[in-house]
Amino acid sequence: MQHVKIPQDRIGVLIGEGGATLREIESKADVRLDVDSENGAVEIDQQADADPVRALKGPDIVRAIGRGFTPEDALALLEDEMMMLDLIDIEAASRNRNDLTRQKGRLIGEDGRTRELMEELTGATVVIYGSTLGAIGTPQQVDAVRQAAEMLLDGAPHGTVYGFLEDRRNELKQQGMEYHRFPGSS
Repeated sequence: MQHVKIPQDRIGVLIGEGGATLREIESKADVRLDVDSENGAVEIDQQADADPVRALKGPDIVRAIGRGFTPEDALALLEDEMMMLDLIDIEAASRNRNDLTRQKGRLIGEDGRTRELMEELTGATVVIYGSTLGAIGTPQQVDAVRQAAEMLLDGAPHGTVYGFLEDRRNELKQQGMEYHRFPGSS
């Protein structure tokens, strides 16, 4: 049994209309969720006949929804056992509230363009909510998002970060081609 605490304003998203989202998570992740609407505490219990790998993703699905992901994006964690959730604490890289706002602005970019480019160039899903940046994807995708976010939080120019992301995308494409190469081809 595990416990995850989510913000009050995300409880409705976790439960869904008439409890539909909650039931979907329970059935797909082989877990039982007990949500305390008063304080945002969610108790996650593995079902007896559960697939252990799927059930281990249950807390991450709840955590992802709590950090601003849509239920559909959070359930993507179940599509492949390599899919993972990574959270970056923006507040830790900020000196005060004004700096936190500025850092979030750098990560989001004008009209959300920087966040969108992180998604496009890495293939990961990226959400900025509260004082965290969250990414869902493969380890390589999530690592690229983390490095780009850390570069921005350290004050790197946006153009430098975009160039880094394009290089990483090309590396990931190259690795994918090598991985899918047929035996006997050169």
